[in-house]
Amino acid sequence: MKFCWTTLTVADLDASLAFYTEVVGLSVDRRMKPSPEMELAFLGSGETKLELIRDTRAPASGMGGAISIGFEVESLDAMVEKLKAKGVAVHSGPFQPNPHIRYLFVLDPNGLKVQLVESH
Repeated sequence: MKFCWTTLTVADLDASLAFYTEVVGLSVDRRMKPSPEMELAFLGSGETKLELIRDTRAPASGMGGAISIGFEVESLDAMVEKLKAKGVAVHSGPFQPNPHIRYLFVLDPNGLKVQLVESH
């Protein structure tokens, strides 16, 4: 079995696309509108894939504090500078539980915690 992607139902597709492309760095693979009420986009490549769905008939996913998604970054320090430049606040962290990993959390436009992780 192979993991395919994570699907998020979002309130504003354009805001979510901007966050995941400009902040996280995912590329848009494809975007489509299968019905007047629904639009979706697939982002990422390889093993990192994310599906965003905006459906006017369904509310955005309840993100709650118990769920987060994580992305590995080359440099957490460089990411902090990028976040500042984009006006994205750090939700919590950075944390360093051991000498080999550092991470922090930001919130996406829907309130989902996104972990940005540097590991050596």
